[in-house]
This record gives sequence, C-alpha cells and structure tokens, in this order.
Amino acid sequence: MSSKILVIDDDTAFCMMLKTFLQKNAYEVTNAFTAEQAQQEISKQKFDVVLTDIRLPDSDGLKILKLVKEASQNTQVILMTGYVDIKTAVNAIKLGAYDYVGKPINPEEILYTIGQAITKKAERQTAPVSKPKQASVPFVEGVSKESALLHEHIKLVAPTNMSVLIMGDSGTGKEYIAQSIHTNSKRAGKPFIAVDCGAIPKELASSEFFGHLKGSFTGAVTDKTGHFEAANGGTLFLDEVGNLSYEVQVQLLRALQERKIKPVGSNQETQVDIRVVAATNEDLAEAVKKGDFREDLYHRLNEFTIKAPRLSERKKDIMIFALHFLQQANEDLEKEVQGFDEEVEDFFCRYDWPGNLREMRNIIKRSVLLEKGSVIHMGVLPQEMQQAVKEGSLLNTYTKADEERAIMQALEKANYNKSKAARLLDIDRKTLYNKLKLYNINL
Repeated sequence: MSSKILVIDDDTAFCMMLKTFLQKNAYEVTNAFTAEQAQQEISKQKFDVVLTDIRLPDSDGLKILKLVKEASQNTQVILMTGYVDIKTAVNAIKLGAYDYVGKPINPEEILYTIGQAITKKAERQTAPVSKPKQASVPFVEGVSKESALLHEHIKLVAPTNMSVLIMGDSGTGKEYIAQSIHTNSKRAGKPFIAVDCGAIPKELASSEFFGHLKGSFTGAVTDKTGHFEAANGGTLFLDEVGNLSYEVQVQLLRALQERKIKPVGSNQETQVDIRVVAATNEDLAEAVKKGDFREDLYHRLNEFTIKAPRLSERKKDIMIFALHFLQQANEDLEKEVQGFDEEVEDFFCRYDWPGNLREMRNIIKRSVLLEKGSVIHMGVLPQEMQQAVKEGSLLNTYTKADEERAIMQALEKANYNKSKAARLLDIDRKTLYNKLKLYNINL
C-alpha cells in the first residue's frame, strides 16, 4: 500500500510539480494550497507524511504542525524553508517536526528525507507505547575554551544528584549534554528517559508523566507506564520544559518534591528515585517574572545551570563537529566522502550557523548526498547559506578608500597567509583574490 503524503504550499505550480514527482516515486499525494484546505484534508484522512511550507497566506508551518499532531501523533511533518526561516524550522523540530529541507528543493534530498520519515513512523507504531525514546547519539567534545568550560561543568555536576537546567538556543545539543551528565553519573547503568515537553498535550500530561490503569479513561485500553516510573533509578530529561502548561507545572512540582507518583485511575502512590535534568531555549527567569512559569518549579529544576554555547561561539570546534557529522552521513547514506576542501572549511568557520549543530548536521548530510567527488566542495552547499555569508562580510562595512588598507592589515596580521587573511576579513578566498587583483596587490 502506498504511503500517503500531503503537500502544502501556496505556490500552485511548485505544489503540482512536487505532486507529480512524488507520484512517479510510488507515493499517494494530496495537494493543499492554504492552511484551510490542509485542515479539511487532515480531517478527512490520515497521512503518513505532511510536507508543508513554513509561510502560508493564511497561517504558518508551526500551526500546521500543531494541527497535524493533534490529529495523529504518528504523522511525520517535514517543513520546507528558505534561509531566513531556518530558526523557525529548528524550533519546529523541538515541537515535534521530523526535519526541514531547504528551498529550492533537491529531488534526491526530499526523497531521502521522506523515506526516513516514513521509516520513523513505522518504528513509532511498532514500539511499546509505554517506553519513551532514549537518546543514543555520542557526545562530541570540542577543544575551544567554551567547550572546556562546558565539560568542566558536566564533570563537576554529573556525580551529584543535583537537578540541572541546561540553557541554550535550539540545536546546540542540549539533549547530548544531558545524556553526558547521565553517562558520567552514578546512575549510568539505569534508564535515561528523554521527554519532549512541547509535544505533550495538556490533557494527556498526567498519563504521559505518571502512567494510567486500563479503563481509567476513554481510550485507556491497556496499562501504561509513565515517564517517571520508566526513569526510576535513572535520569529523567525534560526537554523544552518551558513549553509545559501552568497546570502541568503544578503536577510536576508535586511529583519532584515528594518523589511519589499516582497513575491515573489508581489509588496507590508509587515511590520513585530519579534525577531530573531539564533544558530550555527560553529565558525561564523572565517567564517567572511574567507569571508564565512557576518560581518554585524553576528553583527546583535550577540547582545547577549549564549554558550550551552556540556553534558560532565555538570556532575551534566547527571542523571537529563537521567531520563527526560527515562520518555519520557517510554511514547513513552508504557513501565514502573523505572530507572538505579548504574553501569549504574557511566558509564553515565564517558562517553564523543560526540552527547550530542541528543545521550543520542537515547541511552536511545534504552535501554528502549531492557530492559526486571525494570531498565536499562549495558547489553542493545551499546558495542561501553562501549568500548569507557574503551579506555579512566585514568588508561590506568599509568604504572603498578604507578597503585596500583593511586588506593589507589583515594580510600582515596573518603573516601573508591568504586563507587566514580571508577569515580575518570574514570573506571567502575567491573574494580576497578578486580584491587583490582589483587593487593590484602582488604577494
């Protein structure tokens, strides 16, 4: 039976073209050109994958995501985005989206991503409903001073039972930090249960956290083990804890204070021994001031704070992570790309990485898929990404009169190493060579 895909985009021609392409690849495809049309289609039938543009005339991708997940938690959502919407796409992943793909759409990339999403859907349907997903990706240590401070804090707090609050932008690897804390703790041999707080509907929160007994409410056809009991003896990781509703915060605080839970439909309390690590990309202290987050819960979670640095703040680590993701992509795609050419390495170090590690992982996997040679070159990187670096170039802030002097100063500072000088100027080597020719600078 063909997998069902809903494609949502207000660009009618593009939408129809994508439908034709996917149908040729044996998928059953439905088009919607507005959020209203999408809602009608979602109410009529269940889809395996929903592929939606982030920007729609009457809504946006985040609202579509919420709509899809309310209809079916197992439906996988893939967002289509341009460079300017990457931060929104990254946030959508924290809210339950499977992945995002950049525009213009690459046919091989979209087929691969859809295939992976359908595989994940099948895994979720066959997995035990009472066993939350555990993190399993290895944690990569960097060599920058920001990384050194991060790992120093991990090693300090890991052996204790203190609650830890990890703060950082989306995509900075907060779950991997949490798992590293667990791995280096005395609870390492016990479960590490990762819970996406943003994906839990308020109505089901009690059941998800504390479990329920068969028949306790409509739809409770079997007993369910909640996240607290599943993590007993180990670590409970509450990802994006700032997304919890106020009512759920009250229930969570009581469970953390008393270390006792009562499944829905049960009269008996169960003692649990867990360590809590929470993560957020929001300013929880500000949320407390606004009354959106309980102050007592904030202090209960925040016995120790760890800051997850942005990738752009860890320049010395960029190629370490890039090579790690290259190895992962080679394994996933069964390819043997050996590395990156020098121009790409320079480019990676100058790019801002608004989506952090998650964006880098996606960019490198896409590049490995497209690369026909033995190393990644500039031609397979997204044009929007390259344009963003050009627009942010330091030389753009100089007048023509000052530009030649700035180039000479950078060359002197870099001991006339052109690659280093280009990095100092925040431009690529090709641009520097053009400038040297323009000003008749011979080295």
